[in-house]
Amino acid sequence: MSMAERRAQLTAEIAERTGIDDAMIRRLVHGFYARVREDALLAPVFAAHITDWEPHLERMCAFWSSVALLTGRYHGRPMQKHLPLPVDAAHFDRWLQLFEESAHALCPPAAAEHFIERARRIAESLELGIAGQAGVMLARGERYRRDAPADAAAD
Repeated sequence: MSMAERRAQLTAEIAERTGIDDAMIRRLVHGFYARVREDALLAPVFAAHITDWEPHLERMCAFWSSVALLTGRYHGRPMQKHLPLPVDAAHFDRWLQLFEESAHALCPPAAAEHFIERARRIAESLELGIAGQAGVMLARGERYRRDAPADAAAD
């Protein structure tokens, strides 16, 4: 079986198990980012970096298609995009809260859990990367606090 055939098989299996399709991904991405754009903590971070939302939303649909369905549609470098952002654990916690609420509101339970599991891993990875970029090495379970002294950045 070729790599493309295997990917298609995995995508079909996930879609069958969860009900996730492109329309659901689109609803989730658009619904979630509508909430982000209104959020007191997250909106300023996004507004400072995104002026044209349509291309961003299309990239995020491709990203979530790749993450949730293994379609390979996204070819970006999310870590590089996030490293310079002025964010820390509080931002990732809020991002996850809004994402989880959106997933539960807009998706059937199996799909919501599938998305949320991946969102949690993504948030953890990005937080670790941003902390490392700032010279803070986090141990398992520690969180990055941007305004904390270097020796107390993790709790």
